[in-house]
Amino acid sequence: MVSPSIDEKVAFLSLPGAYPNGVRSVETKKTHMSWVFLTETHAWKLKKPVRNDYLDFSSLEARRNDCEQEVVLNRRLAANVYLGVVPLTITAGSLMIAGTGQPVDWLVQMRRLPGDRMLDQTIADHTWTDEGIRKVGRLLGGFYKISSSAENSGARYRKRLLEEFQSSCLELRRREFELPAQLMDPICAEGMEFIEQNTKLFDDRVGTGRIVDGHGDLRAEHVCLEPQPVVIDCLEFNSSLRVVDSASELSFLKLECERLGAIEVGDRIMESYSIETGDWPPQQILQFYRKYHACIRAKLALWHLRDVPDNPSNWTERAKTYLHLAMRD
Repeated sequence: MVSPSIDEKVAFLSLPGAYPNGVRSVETKKTHMSWVFLTETHAWKLKKPVRNDYLDFSSLEARRNDCEQEVVLNRRLAANVYLGVVPLTITAGSLMIAGTGQPVDWLVQMRRLPGDRMLDQTIADHTWTDEGIRKVGRLLGGFYKISSSAENSGARYRKRLLEEFQSSCLELRRREFELPAQLMDPICAEGMEFIEQNTKLFDDRVGTGRIVDGHGDLRAEHVCLEPQPVVIDCLEFNSSLRVVDSASELSFLKLECERLGAIEVGDRIMESYSIETGDWPPQQILQFYRKYHACIRAKLALWHLRDVPDNPSNWTERAKTYLHLAMRD
């Protein structure tokens, strides 16, 4: 049997008739690693058959395993959203969702969340509420309290931070990106110096079990302010990239909220987390994590330029925005 191509699978899944229960329309979205198909009530995610330094989705079995891992991990913060893994099958040359034929791919089935309740949209619309935001902090605090400690060596943790920070700074200095040195150099120098001169701060975070198997990609667009908030789209494909200081992950979310124009949202989430957990991270380490994540996000923004985007200046400006935010106290 010749397996359908990714284009044939995408074309089929873009049709309302592909889905059960009388679907009227399908909205198709493309990400770096997946295709997402949105019906009125559900979201269906198809992994791209890609391979790079961080993941390998090149085989059918690898994509199935990743789909299963995505469901398990995301149920930690969104139990009622991730419904399961469903086969995309083929019989007599015809594709079908959950048919009786041979599986040719796998789909993550999710409950579709209301777009106007995603945190980034509520910030844009000024519709978030104080209680809704504090619920997010409590949700995350409860999650981190039961997350297993993922690092027992301060030296190893500091080494990883230093290597990741240096790697981001090297990327930001590439000539092709044409970023002003006066913007990058102080941030990079201060960040690396802080790691080397504040070993006890980082070792204390390790020693108190604050380095955990976390979410890995805690952005505002992944938080939904339903009556009981949920957080989706954790980084499932590489466990090492989910090993984070809870304070670092929350600093990243706070940075994103500030970029969107709502610094107070990040502050309230952090405060609610601290009340829930009893963890009040030192201000110095929060300021470091701010620089650390700003450099990573600036790097990732610039990497979009290699994909020949429609508006390359948008990604360059976003990178500069992150670096300007990193310089704020």
